Amino acid sequence: MGLSSAQVLVESLEKKSRILDEIIKENEAQETLLRQDELDLEALDVSADRMGELAEKLELLDEGFEAVYDRIREELIKNKSVYRGEIRRMQELIAEITEKVVGINAARMRNKLQAEKQFKKSRQRIGKATSKMKASQNYYNNMNRLNFVDPQFYDNKK
Repeated sequence: MGLSSAQVLVESLEKKSRILDEIIKENEAQETLLRQDELDLEALDVSADRMGELAEKLELLDEGFEAVYDRIREELIKNKSVYRGEIRRMQELIAEITEKVVGINAARMRNKLQAEKQFKKSRQRIGKATSKMKASQNYYNNMNRLNFVDPQFYDNKK
């Protein structure tokens, strides 16, 4: 095994860190959307799609990292002194990634709560509009019945 395999692991972790930075930015964008008075569902949908793409990239990176690590684990353990720099860098990156993941999860929970509030407000507005529409329909029907006079010279007998 050459240094290139250990370097591949480091590069994979660096890419993962950059993708997590993009996810953090996207979470912030979602938070801004969710704090607006009028929820822009289209923009929120685009943002959710972007988050899905980033999550897929992360998953691919994780799978690739695990495959390479499984292949070179024995060599890394045997020759710790040779790969000391790469191992130290991987440890730093893993700590950084873990910190970012914790922050992302907290932001996602905040966004979820804010989204639930926004959806509740939307449902209430829809309910109010529906009840206003029902009331106006009832008023219209009642007013139409007030002016209706039954025929006076109609024989109801058969």
